[in-house]
Amino acid sequence: MLSDFARTMVTDFSIQAILDELVGRIVEMLPVTAAGVTLISPGAEPRYVAASDGSALRFEQLQTDLGEGPCLAACQSNETISVPDLHAEGRFPTFTARALEAGLVAVFALPLRHRKHQLGALDLYRDSAGELNAEAMIAAQTLADVTTAYLVNAEARADLEESSRRYRHISLHDPLTGLPNRVLLMERLEQAILRSRRSALSAAALFIDLDQFKGVNDRYGHGVGDDVLVEVARRLSDVLRPGDTLARVSGDEFVAVCEEVTTVAQAEGLVARLDAALARPLVLPGSVELSISASVGVAFTGQDVVAEDVVDASDKAMYRAKQAGGARHEFLNARDRGIATYEAGLQRDLHGLLGRDELHLAYQPIVETADGHLTGVEALLRWRHPSRGLVMPSVLVPLAERAGEIPAIGKWVLEGASAEQDHWQHAYPVSDVTMSVNVSAQQLMSDGFVATVAAIVRARCSPPERLVLEMTESVSVQDGQRALALLNDLKELGVKLALDDFGTGYSSLSYLRQFPFDIVKIDQTFIAGLARDQASQIIVASTIQLAHELGLTVTAEGVETIEQHHELIRLGCDSCQGFYFARPMASAGIDTLIDPLGNGNHLPARTLAQIKR
Repeated sequence: MLSDFARTMVTDFSIQAILDELVGRIVEMLPVTAAGVTLISPGAEPRYVAASDGSALRFEQLQTDLGEGPCLAACQSNETISVPDLHAEGRFPTFTARALEAGLVAVFALPLRHRKHQLGALDLYRDSAGELNAEAMIAAQTLADVTTAYLVNAEARADLEESSRRYRHISLHDPLTGLPNRVLLMERLEQAILRSRRSALSAAALFIDLDQFKGVNDRYGHGVGDDVLVEVARRLSDVLRPGDTLARVSGDEFVAVCEEVTTVAQAEGLVARLDAALARPLVLPGSVELSISASVGVAFTGQDVVAEDVVDASDKAMYRAKQAGGARHEFLNARDRGIATYEAGLQRDLHGLLGRDELHLAYQPIVETADGHLTGVEALLRWRHPSRGLVMPSVLVPLAERAGEIPAIGKWVLEGASAEQDHWQHAYPVSDVTMSVNVSAQQLMSDGFVATVAAIVRARCSPPERLVLEMTESVSVQDGQRALALLNDLKELGVKLALDDFGTGYSSLSYLRQFPFDIVKIDQTFIAGLARDQASQIIVASTIQLAHELGLTVTAEGVETIEQHHELIRLGCDSCQGFYFARPMASAGIDTLIDPLGNGNHLPARTLAQIKR
C-alpha cells in the first residue's frame, strides 16, 4: 500500500482524493470499522478532510461540534489517545455519551505533526471493545506518518502553485491601472497574429500616447498624474470591444490590440471612439478638471510579421502623429518597417552559413552555490555577421527554424562544444566540468536528432553524463508523447537533461513528473527579484525544495548581485550562473579557470574573494 501511495506524492491528484483513498485502505488493513482524518490549524476551527464512511464522518464532525474528543486531545497533547472501551472512559463525557448512542465503542487517535506544526489527527474507530495490538499500533503510526507526508506535500504544492499564479499575474499586469503590461500584450498579439494567418483577417495595433502629459505631472504632481492614467485606462477599456486587449506599456503609453480589423475605415472608427472617450474633461479629486488628448499610431498585422514588428510600426506611426502636432492619428504597416527587410536579409544569409567562419561559441561558467567551485559551462551560440555585427540566438534561432537550418546548426554546436570539452579532458584529466548545450523544440523533434547525439557521444572522450542538454517546456507543446519518447532515448545514451527557464512560458509542475529531467534551471526573472520580492523568494524556495524532493538538482540563472547569491546559499540552491560570477567567454578563458595542478576547478581568486565578502 505504501508503494502504491508513494507514487501519488508527485502527482497533481487532489489531497481530498488521496486521503479518501487512504482512509478506505486503512479500514482494509487494520482491525477497525472506520477511519477519519481531521485537520486542525492553530487559531482556527477544526475542518473535516476525509472519512471512510458515513459513521466516521459523523464522529469527526461530532468532536468538532462539541469541541471535545480523542481527536482534539491527540492534537493538543501531541500523543496518541487510546480509548479501548468508551464505557470506561471519563475524559470526554459529552462526546462519549453521544458516540455510544451512535454505536461507537473504541477510538484510537494519532496526532499528525510536521516538525513544530500541528496538522490534525488520524482517528481509528471500532464498534467493539478492545486494545489494538502492538503490530496494529505500529502500522497505524506508520499510516499517520504517511498522512502527514501527504498533507505537507499537498500544502507545499498548493503554496507553490498559488505563488506561481500570483507572481504570473503580478509579472503580467501594470500595478497602477491593472491593465496587461508589455509582456502580456506581446503574448496576446502573437496569438492574434497566428489567428489572423488562419483566418486571413488582419488585426490592428493602436499605439496611444497622451499629449502633453509631462505638463500634468509638473503642474499637479505625480499623484494627480497617476489618477489621470487610471481614468484614461478606464475610459479606453470601456470603448474597446470585449475581445480587444488594452495594455499600458510605459508611462503614458498604451497599446490596444483589435482583431478582425481589415480596413482603414474600421480602424478609423476605433480611433474615433478612443478620441471621443478622451474628449470629455477629466474631473479628479480636489476639483481638478483637465482636458486631455492623445496621438495614435496604427499598424496592421500581416502574414510575415511578428509581434515586435507590429508594435514597433505602430510606435513609429504614433511619433509621426506627434511630429504633426499631436491629437491625431497616423497609419503605418509593419511591413514598411526596416525590421522585415533586416530579417529577410539575415534569413538569406543563413544559406551556406556553416561553410563560412561566422559562427562561434562562448562559454559561461556554472558554479557550486556554496563555494564557487566550477562545475560546468553552458555553450552559447553567437553569429558575427560581417556587415550586421553580432546576431544573438534570440534572433538567429527563430530565423534558422523558419529556414529549416536548425538541425544542421544545432549539430555544429553540439560537435563544437563536445570537442572543446574533450580538449579540457585531455589537458586536465582531473576536470569534471559538464558541458550544457541548448536544444530547441524543433531541433529535438527533427528526424535523426537522437542518432546525431548518439554519434557525438560515441566519439567523445568525456563521459556521456558530462553532457547536459537544456530545453524549455515548449518541447512538449506540439507532441508531448513523442517528446517524452525522445527524451527517454536521450537518457538511455547517458546524457543529462535540464529543464531550462523554469517558471515561464507554459511552465507546469507536471513536467517535473512526466519528463526525465535531472536539472531544473530557475529563470532569471525570478532570481532578479530574489533579494527584495517576497513572491520571488517563495517561488524559488518552493521550487528548490520540490526539486530536491524529486531527486533533481537546481541551477539559478541570471545571478547578478551578492544579495541574490547569499539568498540562494540560504535556500540551498545547488548551482548558479550569471554575471556576478562570470560573463560568457571564449574557451581560452575557461582554460584559465581549470586548475592544471589537480586541485579542483575554481573561479579566479578575485571572484572567490568577492563571494566570501
